[in-house]
Amino acid sequence: MKNPERSIQRMSIWGMAISFIALALLGSAPGFSQSEGHGQVVVTLLPKQGVAAPLNLTAKDLPVTVNGKPATVTDWKPLHGPEDKLELVLLIDGGARGSLGSQFSDIEDFVKTLPANTSSAFAYMQNGQAAFAGPLSTDHAKVLQGLHLPGGSAGSSASPYFCLSDLAQHWPSDDLHARREVLLITDGVDPYNPRYDPENPYLLAAIADSARAGVVVDALYWQTKASASSTNYQNNAGQNMLQEVVQATGGKSFWIGMGNPVSFQPFLKELGRRLQNQYELSFTVELNGKAEVKTLKLKLKLPNTEVSYPQQVLVSPR
Repeated sequence: MKNPERSIQRMSIWGMAISFIALALLGSAPGFSQSEGHGQVVVTLLPKQGVAAPLNLTAKDLPVTVNGKPATVTDWKPLHGPEDKLELVLLIDGGARGSLGSQFSDIEDFVKTLPANTSSAFAYMQNGQAAFAGPLSTDHAKVLQGLHLPGGSAGSSASPYFCLSDLAQHWPSDDLHARREVLLITDGVDPYNPRYDPENPYLLAAIADSARAGVVVDALYWQTKASASSTNYQNNAGQNMLQEVVQATGGKSFWIGMGNPVSFQPFLKELGRRLQNQYELSFTVELNGKAEVKTLKLKLKLPNTEVSYPQQVLVSPR
């Protein structure tokens, strides 16, 4: 006579096996247990002078991974047309030295050459916030009315990373079709943590906030009052932290060493070229749960071309 307990045990094991197989099959069905995440970033391809911009790139040329997992490229398009709107904020350290006025003519020339599809504005780092001198506008003359010496005391910005976070969290526009870019004019020194610390919580928060807002951050080094008498060690720390921000967001850091540049003109000219050589990359990737900031890698190598892309990106459910 068969053992009834053993028969029941075997039936239970087979039942569990069938359940696991069914779940696995259902889980592999699109959209059942795994949600599809969507991301979109701005990639800058800056060819050397005299070299033609890369053309006819396809998804095969754009291997993308997100948190180490392959992503599927869904769109790649140039942002060169008159309908491809750009919003640019020039965020100036509130403690910048009075000699910054010597760079105003270069800044004015740069703003005047911005394309018609670009809205810009000046903001100043004050007490941890980005204080705007005026709204975003395509009217160059109106924008330039907001350019003035900061007049702040040493350390009046609090931390440049507080101010960048504030700007990203309170971007002065709801236009989701416009790409967003910031030019920081600062030395990057954080008075709350003046040494170089890649785990600086304010630095990491600024990067995460910029990624969530889809902001590309560029930085132009300018020594502030607070750091004019500080050590080279502190200034070097500031430059390194600025480099972290721009790499994480897909921007560029402009500097010549520990001192202030004689002229902003060559840096602003390069920034203008970068803005005219940007592309929008869209992708999908497996996502479990809610939106989050993830690490992106784009393995794209082009001859005679500088490739910049955000290393931190927001992935959201569709």
